[in-house]
Amino acid sequence: MDRMSRPTGAALPVPTSPGQIRNVVLVGPSGGGKSTLFDRLVFGEAAGRRKDDGGASTSMRMSAIGHGDLLVNLVDTPGAQDFVGEVRAGLRAADAALFVVAAGASVDEATRMLWRECAAVGMPRAVALTKLEQTRDDYASIVEACRKAFGEAQPLQVPILEGDKVTGLLDLLGREVHGPDGTVTGTPDQDQSDTIEDLRGGVVEAIIEESEDETMLDRYLGGEELDADALREDLRLAIATARFFPIVPTHWASGVGVSELMRLFESGFPSPADSWMPEVTTPEGGDFGAITCDPAGPLVAEVIRTTSDQYIGRLSLVRIFSGSLAPDQALHVSGHLEHFAGRPMAGHEDHDSDADRVGHVSTLAGEESLPRTGAIAGELVWVTKVAHAETSDTLSTPERPALVQPWLLPEPLLPVAIHASSKADEDKLATALQRLVAEDVTMRLEHNVETHQLVLWALGPAHVDDLLARLKDRYNVNVEAEPMKTSLRETFVRACDVQGRLVKQSGGHGQYAVVKIQIEPLERGAGIEFVDKVVGGAVPRQFIPSVEKGARNQLEKGVLAGYPCVDVRVTLYDGKAHSVDSSDMAFQTAASLALREAANESTVSMLEPIDVITVTVMDDHVGAVMADLRGRRGQVHGTEPGETDGFTTVRAEVPQHELARYPIDLRSVSHGTGTFTREFVRYDYMPNALARELMTP
Repeated sequence: MDRMSRPTGAALPVPTSPGQIRNVVLVGPSGGGKSTLFDRLVFGEAAGRRKDDGGASTSMRMSAIGHGDLLVNLVDTPGAQDFVGEVRAGLRAADAALFVVAAGASVDEATRMLWRECAAVGMPRAVALTKLEQTRDDYASIVEACRKAFGEAQPLQVPILEGDKVTGLLDLLGREVHGPDGTVTGTPDQDQSDTIEDLRGGVVEAIIEESEDETMLDRYLGGEELDADALREDLRLAIATARFFPIVPTHWASGVGVSELMRLFESGFPSPADSWMPEVTTPEGGDFGAITCDPAGPLVAEVIRTTSDQYIGRLSLVRIFSGSLAPDQALHVSGHLEHFAGRPMAGHEDHDSDADRVGHVSTLAGEESLPRTGAIAGELVWVTKVAHAETSDTLSTPERPALVQPWLLPEPLLPVAIHASSKADEDKLATALQRLVAEDVTMRLEHNVETHQLVLWALGPAHVDDLLARLKDRYNVNVEAEPMKTSLRETFVRACDVQGRLVKQSGGHGQYAVVKIQIEPLERGAGIEFVDKVVGGAVPRQFIPSVEKGARNQLEKGVLAGYPCVDVRVTLYDGKAHSVDSSDMAFQTAASLALREAANESTVSMLEPIDVITVTVMDDHVGAVMADLRGRRGQVHGTEPGETDGFTTVRAEVPQHELARYPIDLRSVSHGTGTFTREFVRYDYMPNALARELMTP
């Protein structure tokens, strides 16, 4: 058992200051081996819990591990693109990122973009290479591929391969041979020395470039052999300040690289006390004051992840930025996603509550939950019974409420309509969905009042599958997907005159009303106009509002296919009334009959919603994206350089009906490099052939 990775059940150090804490997130593409490396670090097992993440992991995992007096909180994130929300939550929880990639495999654009996001906020990061035994590429080529993907990354070690096994590492700075447990086992032979010297110069020069010792470069150029310990000290500072990005070879089966990673966590990655602090305001947007990672400071914490347990209820993974957290402590819970997003977010409405108290506080060590009497600034802990807290919410004290600006959230753009499979499922569905929304801020729940559908908005097909699986497995609710319906409109396309006549006599008071109206189309967005041109009292004045009410009610319900009718002018110019049998309801009904009489396929057309979409894609795929948009009946309005070099922004207007699967298809067309936003802009005419297919609302 590697002393660096304690098994489940081992006692963990309890930090008394933020300097004893490291928070590290594992990120990278699917199939890179993140989960396997996580298992090796946490459980110290040669055969990990999951030998390859391969896209199977759909949510983050977290565990604390001990390294002497140091507490390392390790967060494992999914590799699939659909779960980028989990990845960004993991980045918020951590102070440094370890990018885990398979040697010889191409790094996808999503991972490159994630590296750039980390660079933009100055997050320290390193690269862990896995699956070295499965590639035929030489190590220099693998390092060069990493530099191409990530920029100025540099190797600190070289793997020693014997057949298909990685048996140790060559340490470049110390010119040493390390065994699987990280200890020095000898000096390199001639071939190994040649390998070290081939790569060592670049590493040393990169360290010197970032060194604060201005004499080091002159001494190096003068042929002086620089002290390895001095180089390591400069290296430590360069890594902690995100100016140097080490590459560490690893091997899950033998444990090679595990000790080197733990030393990197300890001496290279920053503690929370030396890391960034989020932007904090009051819930009303006022000045809260600057915070530091001080256990004695005001409580400011954020919910990183929310889940539920059938026995203990809601569980919140919390990152404490300032102050301390203890069981039974009173809390203020604040969530303002709508404010920061600048748009309504169904299911994630802004909220504040003083109704919660901390339940139990615990640390997860492997598969064992270890109770804590409290936690301090910089820690990552699980908290129970905070019933009003959702993922990304801020926890503070009722005496001094705070609001942390949440992390960047991707907008869910893939809709799926669902319905309960049975009456028993329907009874449980509302509660289950409420809990699901609280857990996952990257999904959106919509009750479409026009199509009468319940719609889940997700990030991609894998996200959809995960949401439906959670409903079934966690909440015992079975749902089925159904075809998405589009919220259409109707409108008159030519003027017509029509009479509405209601004459009924069945004993006692009858019903009598006759109206003559003219219907005219208006320009898009004009709405409904009603004009009274009755002369001579043909329709008594008291019944003219009844005609208008009847006409507007029928237009709202639709005149041909059951969709609201818009952008028309209805002019009442004649009619008849009876002194006894005419009534308000009779004239409402007559107006309704007139509109339905006028509606047919030659006078009424269907309108479909049009969205303006903004697609950002790598330059190499712009042509394919534009061709795909035109194939969706889209109108491309132009292109412009994207905010990132090598990317282009394409703007177009596309019917909503053509965008139901667009997140999936864009990923294919752009080879995973495309992202887009969408916003409703107007209604416009739908082709008659397509309208006939969608006539049933």
